[in-house]
Parts: sequence; C-alpha cells; structure tokens
Amino acid sequence: MKSVKIKKRLIYRKSTYKINGILFDVFKELNYGFREKIYQHAISQELLRNKISFKREVYIPIYYKNHKIGRYFIDFLIDNKIALEIKVADRFYSSHISQLLSYLKSAKIKLGLLAIITPKGIRIKRLANTKRTAAEQLAECAE
Repeated sequence: MKSVKIKKRLIYRKSTYKINGILFDVFKELNYGFREKIYQHAISQELLRNKISFKREVYIPIYYKNHKIGRYFIDFLIDNKIALEIKVADRFYSSHISQLLSYLKSAKIKLGLLAIITPKGIRIKRLANTKRTAAEQLAECAE
C-alpha cells in the first residue's frame, strides 16, 4: 500500500524510468574507467536513438537584482523538464547534490537526476526542487 502512494507522488515517473534504463545501458556497454565527457557522449547517442528530446550543457545565468552574477551549465536537460548531471565518483558527495539542487533552483526545474558512475556500478539519485536542504537529501542516499 505504501509503494502505491509513493508512485503517485513521483513526478515524471515514466520519463525517469526511460532515462534510468539508458544510463544502465550505457554503463553496461562502457563499464567504469572513462571521463564524464565520454559517458555524456554515449548518453547523448542513446537519447537520440530512443527519440527523447534533450539539450546538452544548458546555460543558466544567475541574477541578483537584475544583474548577472554567475552562470551554470547543466549536463543535460531532458524533455525541457528533467536535469541530468553525470559524475564519475565512488559515492554521492554533498557537493554533487548541492550543485544539482542549485541548478534546479536557478532554472526553476522540478526534478533532477544525479548519476554517479563508480567501479561497482551506476547509482542514480532523484532530487526534487523542494525546500529540503542538500544535507537532508544526502542523508537519504546513506539509507
């Protein structure tokens, strides 16, 4: 019964399911040992092959009182609604989570996927643009 409630609350469930499948396919083919850019190129190829709309390295300007004070680049923006960030690391780090949450907030995107490619496999974390802090969302990764 509890899982049914969770499924109803997950946003973009079907899209993220497809994206997760692509991420696992890329890892299965390439395995561990490449730079992030190599995995990003492979993911791009799979998104194209699956006819999923996406943009790469999406520019997000940061403004303070109508003055541009910085910028971000999201690895992927999928279907104009899901940010995807790829990292090669041994685990989720709070800096990765904070980075993606900043992207979501700045671009006003509801959902982000953080994929880390490790020697043991690929792990994917869903991050929502909510009032929860990076520390709270990182704590969920440890569970």
